[in-house]
Amino acid sequence: MKQVTILLLVFLSTTAFSQSKFSNDEISINGFRNPSIGVEYRHKHISVHAGYYITAFESGVTTKFLKTGVTAWFLPVGKKENPSSFYAGVSFLRGINLEYKDENALGMEVGFRWMVWKGLNLRIGAIGVAAKGHDFKINPTPGISYSFFL
Repeated sequence: MKQVTILLLVFLSTTAFSQSKFSNDEISINGFRNPSIGVEYRHKHISVHAGYYITAFESGVTTKFLKTGVTAWFLPVGKKENPSSFYAGVSFLRGINLEYKDENALGMEVGFRWMVWKGLNLRIGAIGVAAKGHDFKINPTPGISYSFFL
């Protein structure tokens, strides 16, 4: 519960930052893990995403989820038209294999998105996954995406 409270405070505090550097609208095609293999829509400093999420809680074992959630973007870095920035998000995960099959989980994520070139971007972050009957787990969340700015 403490982690959820901290995450909500981060979301609320992002509105205190000037968000004038962020474009109004963006659609991203996400090709690897972060936030999921799927799509994401961002309006100013808030985005929603949905897709297929894979992770390895233990070496050599891939756990799979369907994932949807919301992300807050803050502290834009640099003077590019579409700057790199930090993010924090919360997601609903639905297990589709192994010990999480047909179970719900909560994901809490923080990290940084580096705008490499035009719409190409890389993400590095960490996710904490909480589910009833399972230990709280933290994993790295690398990602690669291409964004279209509307």
